[in-house]
Amino acid sequence: MSISHRLNTSSQASQILLLSSSVNMTFDQHWMKLIALLACFELGLSNKSGHGDDVYSFRGLTGNETAEGVEVSKTAQMILRSRLTTVFLPIVYIVVFAVGLPTNAMAIWVFLFRTKKKHPAAIYMANLALSDLLFVIWTPLKIAYHFNGNNWIYGEGLCKVLVGFFYGNMYCSIFFITCISVQRYWAIVHPLSQNRRNNQLAVGVCGAIWVGVWLLTTPLYLYDQTVRVTNPDLYIITCHDVTRPSQNNMASGYFLTMGIVGFVFPAIVCVVAYVLMLKALRETMTDPSITNNRHRAVVLIITVLVMFLVCFTPSNIMLFVHYSLLLVELDNNGYGFYITTLCLASLNSCLDPFVYYFISEEFRDHVKNTLRCRSDRTVKRMKVSFSALKFSKKSSTYTSESGNTQSSS
Repeated sequence: MSISHRLNTSSQASQILLLSSSVNMTFDQHWMKLIALLACFELGLSNKSGHGDDVYSFRGLTGNETAEGVEVSKTAQMILRSRLTTVFLPIVYIVVFAVGLPTNAMAIWVFLFRTKKKHPAAIYMANLALSDLLFVIWTPLKIAYHFNGNNWIYGEGLCKVLVGFFYGNMYCSIFFITCISVQRYWAIVHPLSQNRRNNQLAVGVCGAIWVGVWLLTTPLYLYDQTVRVTNPDLYIITCHDVTRPSQNNMASGYFLTMGIVGFVFPAIVCVVAYVLMLKALRETMTDPSITNNRHRAVVLIITVLVMFLVCFTPSNIMLFVHYSLLLVELDNNGYGFYITTLCLASLNSCLDPFVYYFISEEFRDHVKNTLRCRSDRTVKRMKVSFSALKFSKKSSTYTSESGNTQSSS
C-alpha cells in the first residue's frame, strides 16, 4: 500500500468523523470516535517513518537482531535519548511514588486496623490499595532506569518483576474497580442483602482476581524483557522498551489478548453498572428528602467513571494499535505517544486513595482521626461526651421552656 493511498484513507476517515460530529451521539459513540481518531493518528505517524534513512523497517522499538542484541533505527535512538523518556517520564513516576506510597499505605492501614465493620466495598478497596502499593514500591527502579538514559543495570530478573508488577497492577486495578462498580450497583438496587454472605463472596472474588492476574502475567516472565542495543553510539540495555524481532509474534499476541480480557470486558461491565446506577438513582430523586444525597452520589459515580476511562482507555487503545502494527510489521513512529499513555495509566495508583476519601464518609473520618493521632477509644469517648453535651443542652432548653410556661400560666 503506497504512502499517498494511506494518507488519502486517513483523510477520508477524518472527514467522516468531522461530518458525524454534527449528529447527536451517545456516550459509546463518542468513545468509538476517539478510538478511530487515535488509530488514524498512529497510522499517520507510521506513514512518516524514514525508509531512506534505515536499511530495515522500523516496527515499534525493534530493529535488526544480531547475536549480541538489536541494532535499532535512528528514530528509535532519538526516542531512547529524548527528554520525553529521560526527563518527563521519570518525573511523573516520582510524583506517583511520592503521592502513592504514603496514601496507599494509609488506606491499607485504615481498612485493616481502623475499619471495624467490614463490608464488600471496603474489602475491594483494601485489595485495590494493596495492588497500587505493590506497584508503587517498584517505581524507584523505573525512575532510575529512565534517568540513566534508559539503561537497565539491575539484571533480567528485576526487569521481569518490574514489568510483571506494572501490568499486573494495571489489570488488578481494572478488575477491582469493576468489582466496586458492581458492588455499588448491587447495594443501591438490593440494599437489604445479607452482608455476611456478600463479604464471603467479596473475599472469594478478590482471591480469584489475584490468582487470575498472576496467571495472566506469567508469560511476561517466560521471555527476555531486557535487550541490548548494539548501535555504536547507543550501547545500552533496555527493559521492555525494545522488542526482539524473533519475539514480535509472542509479545503482540499476548498483549492483544490481555487488552481484550483485562480491559475491554471489564470496561463494558463497569460502564453498564454505572449507567444502571445512574438510572436507579434518577428514579428515586422524586423524594425531596434524599435529593441532595442522590445528587452527590451521581457526581461521585460520574467522577469515578471518568477517572477510570481517562487513566486506562488511552493506554489500552494505544496498546491495541501499537502491537497490531508490530504484529503486521507496519512502520510505526508513535511509540513515544504509546509509552506516555502507559505512564498516564500509572497515575491511577496515586488517585485511587482520593477516590476512597470522597466515596466513603467512614474512610474520611478514619483518615482524619489517624492524622490527628486519635485512637478508636478516644474517638468513642469524644462521641459519648458530645452526645451527653448535646442531650444536656436539649434538657436545659426543655426545662427552661417548661418553667416559662408555668410562670406565664
